[in-house]
Amino acid sequence: MSSKQGGKAKPLKQPKAEKKEYDEIDKANIQKKKDEEKALKELKAKAQQKGTFGGSGLKKSGKK
Repeated sequence: MSSKQGGKAKPLKQPKAEKKEYDEIDKANIQKKKDEEKALKELKAKAQQKGTFGGSGLKKSGKK
């Protein structure tokens, strides 16, 4: 009982997406979004360098 179809079946090929033509407003929105993502990424990297906010960590009381 052997079959020719062994293993996983290959997925069907997707048709190539057509290139979209953007007008000036769309281009501006895309550029703005990229700039915001870049700024956010830089802020995250900067925040990681500083460590925890406050710097004191957990406060411990003297009582037990």
